[in-house]
Amino acid sequence: MTPARNLPRVSLLVTDLDNTLWDWFAAWHASFSAMLQKLSELSDVPEEHLEHEIQLVHRQRGTTEYSYLLNELPSLVQKVTGSDPSEVYDEAIHMLNRERLRNTRLYTGVKETLHELQRRKIPIVAYTESVAYWSEWRIRNTGLDGLVTVMYSSPDHDFPTGVSAQQLRTQPPHAYGLRKTVHRHVPPGVLKPNAEVLRSILSDFRASPETAVYVGDSLMKDVAMAQELGVHDVHAQYGVSHNRDGYDLLRRVSHWTPEEIEREKELSTRPTVTPSHVLTDGFSQLLTMFDFTEV
Repeated sequence: MTPARNLPRVSLLVTDLDNTLWDWFAAWHASFSAMLQKLSELSDVPEEHLEHEIQLVHRQRGTTEYSYLLNELPSLVQKVTGSDPSEVYDEAIHMLNRERLRNTRLYTGVKETLHELQRRKIPIVAYTESVAYWSEWRIRNTGLDGLVTVMYSSPDHDFPTGVSAQQLRTQPPHAYGLRKTVHRHVPPGVLKPNAEVLRSILSDFRASPETAVYVGDSLMKDVAMAQELGVHDVHAQYGVSHNRDGYDLLRRVSHWTPEEIEREKELSTRPTVTPSHVLTDGFSQLLTMFDFTEV
């Protein structure tokens, strides 16, 4: 390994979450496809028809993780007149939750690396586009509450008039939120790449760009944003998911617009951003690339 004195000296880590610390796509695909299959089986509505309705709801709500989804699918509402689809088709939701829990796992080396950075008193900041509720859920269920110093996420999606998040919660209050990690929200509708959000994170931690590292799986959303500010950029190449089996299902039901989907396809075949550092073998490679030292 290169001697530490020859490595860039840094004192702040900012990292993406989904497909960088854990395999979001694998967990999403396993859970969503299981739910979709069971939902079609129970309702006798073809999967293709459900996919179309799901995409319309996801686009309206601006997220692919919408907790009130079943109750807004017209075909299901029509099938169970006078009842809530989420109650009638509860078995499908149980499959979704079971597979999500089973498949949400940290990549190898992530927790050990974060523990080492915490030992060195390096602040660990997470910045994700995912909504607040599911970001907190993943932080809790992967054991990162407290290892991550601060998490910046999108706010939760909105709900239909008269419905609140509290009404959907079935667990006691202590089962929600974070205990040790501070959770802050970026303004509604702000998406990556947004250099101003990253600039505000640096300001919050009184860090200059050259003393910070940013890690993410997206060349355009993560790496380009870091490069714009002069932050050390690192591409989590192991987390790239757009070429994986099942990704077309995500495209078919995602909240992304057709223009965004085509742009993503084009960028995946002709990337226009060259990362300064690349993690090919895992997150722990960070410790060989930088000298993480407390200010």
